[in-house]
Amino acid sequence: MKQELYQWQEECLVRWKTNGRRGIVQAVTGSGKTRLALEAVRQLQKELPDNLRIKVVVPTGGLMRQWNRILREYLKAAGKENFHAESEVSSIGLRGGGYRDPMDRRYMIYVVNSARYELAREILAELKNGESVLLIADECHHYGSEQNRLIFEFLPYAEPYKGKFFSLGLTATLPYGEERDYLISVLGKVIYSYGMKQASAFRTVCPYDAYHISLEFQDEERAEYDELSDRMLILYQKLQKVYPELRYMNRKEGFDLIRKIAGETKGRDAEAAVLYLKLAYKRKSLVCLASARCDCVCELMRRLGIARKVIIFGERISQAEQLYWLLEKEYPGRVGRYHSEMGEQANKNTIERFREGTLRILIACKAVDEGIDLPDAEIGIILSGTSAQRQKVQRLGRILRNQKSKECASLYYLHIADNVEENCFLPGEKSRFSFELEYIGEGRRFCHPVYDQIAQKVLDEVSFGDLRIQEEKRREVIRCLEIGCVRSDWMRVCEDLEQRIKDSRYTRERNYWICMKKIAGYRKN
Repeated sequence: MKQELYQWQEECLVRWKTNGRRGIVQAVTGSGKTRLALEAVRQLQKELPDNLRIKVVVPTGGLMRQWNRILREYLKAAGKENFHAESEVSSIGLRGGGYRDPMDRRYMIYVVNSARYELAREILAELKNGESVLLIADECHHYGSEQNRLIFEFLPYAEPYKGKFFSLGLTATLPYGEERDYLISVLGKVIYSYGMKQASAFRTVCPYDAYHISLEFQDEERAEYDELSDRMLILYQKLQKVYPELRYMNRKEGFDLIRKIAGETKGRDAEAAVLYLKLAYKRKSLVCLASARCDCVCELMRRLGIARKVIIFGERISQAEQLYWLLEKEYPGRVGRYHSEMGEQANKNTIERFREGTLRILIACKAVDEGIDLPDAEIGIILSGTSAQRQKVQRLGRILRNQKSKECASLYYLHIADNVEENCFLPGEKSRFSFELEYIGEGRRFCHPVYDQIAQKVLDEVSFGDLRIQEEKRREVIRCLEIGCVRSDWMRVCEDLEQRIKDSRYTRERNYWICMKKIAGYRKN
């Protein structure tokens, strides 16, 4: 199945072949890693038409089902093109997530939990039987852990069949240190790195705007946060007296040492370390579940609407459920949630309804951070998140996949101001525009100093005359300006905005673009 490839994919395949068809590819989510892997399969099948076996390892059942769908499409197209590849979908087998297909299928897709205990044995048996094997390790950053290393146990015994074993590791975020070294030792060296900066420059991924929205604690939440912080500081100072190296460590290093003290020592020091960790978790939960988060998302959705598909990322299931019921009241039948407590079939149905467009808002916890392909989602809202760079990249990647109908994606990152977790920002330098907004819960409004100043000038233009007409016009202008504050349309060039006005089908839509043109005009002057 020959498809048009991006330049980076062509270059990567050349490097993979030069390296004996072994290696790891680190490429930003949404840039085409799966497409790259299928082309690698196609090229290798042309050389080894009869005895090539394909093994795909994935971390989750959802990603296994996605690979199954993509591989079926690949095989159908391969059969039509009439080259030497198995074109019957019956040649695909699944292992894990409730599937136990026979392992003698030409194409096998394994969830890593199942692959640990059977893949190594199966690969070695096929190599001894004269078969060639291509192992595709998708999201390979997962496979450096002690348990997951079992999938590579066959390698020491496969040395006599070195020319028959090929590997391709795929990831957006390769780990550092010992895990990285291990993955390179089993999958091959890093043959290509393709980051967000390159992908944006070459339009491999969709351009995006980043919005950082600052929120405030409620008074009682702020008081609890400050109390927890004070108690943690006292404990930290006590531990510093016994472990003076804490003074010179950054926050992560210090936290790791305290965790070690809690787990490996006894006595008062261990008790202080355990209490510190408990307080830290409680403080983190307080930040994550701050009441302003759900309020802000509900108000944001009232302004953004559901014309474009929205994914809302959260950390806690309880929070996701709370937000689901709030939004379901506003958009009945158009909101879905996806998390581990929903069950596999319910989650599968939710994804399908979101893909087909019945659902316009998807509220998800960590379950969709990896592997779920939702190319037409244009808006991402991070309700709550961690500071882990991998999670940032993966969540951003969920909305950056290119699609003809998608002009630009938008990512909204909610954070509580003035707390130690505030540094969980997403990188804004690679975005098209980056905005710093503040959400004022009391008035349910968003603030942007520059935009607000210009918007007031537009509002002042509302003409005097009949007071009833004037007030009606003023309300409509306010509605348009409130929407514009959480979008980047006011940064467009006036010619583009003029065209938008001409193309508008509805009065309210036309009014919005007129206001944005006025904002753009003031900004230019």
